Amino acid sequence: MKIFVFFTIIILSAPGLQAQKGNAEISRGNKAYQEKNYSKAISEYEEALKQAPGNPAAIFNQANALFRENKTEEAEKKFEEAIDLNASKQLNADSWYNKGVSLTSQKKLEESIDAYKHALRINPSDTLARENLLRALRELKKKQDQEDDQKKKEQEKKQEQKKPQPKMEDQRVQQLLQRLEEKEKQLQQKLNQQKVPAPGQPAKDW
Repeated sequence: MKIFVFFTIIILSAPGLQAQKGNAEISRGNKAYQEKNYSKAISEYEEALKQAPGNPAAIFNQANALFRENKTEEAEKKFEEAIDLNASKQLNADSWYNKGVSLTSQKKLEESIDAYKHALRINPSDTLARENLLRALRELKKKQDQEDDQKKKEQEKKQEQKKPQPKMEDQRVQQLLQRLEEKEKQLQQKLNQQKVPAPGQPAKDW
């Protein structure tokens, strides 16, 4: 899984003094991220955004930290924010890819496939995006096959239930016949037991 963090500061196309706001917080956030202290990283990126709303590095990195904290839906929204900024081609491609990863983790396969395709349109050489796209397509196919099998089983069950059941009278007649057969067998066994054995042949008088 490819998760990116910008360790170099992205400068916005704003006046120099304004562009520098939030850089210290982003640096602290990146350090916390490297140390896997993702909750602190999220807070630092949030502070950076208070200083410089719309800072693409802060938004993108905060999305990554949210994902690491298993806050996948929040991360997905942040990646969308980064995409909407349209700050750079690379940022857009990476944001689409990471959004795809977030969607895959939520089992939103069709949406993740769409995200990976967007990433590849921007950066066709992204082999990880291509691999994840293929995995998501295979997983979706497997899921659809399982759903089709389940529907088929349910239809067969319904068809079985629709078959006419034997009437109660028919069942009683069948049971009576079985009882008569059993009694006949028992009677035959008794008769066989009561038969007198035939006398042996007389010895020859030589």
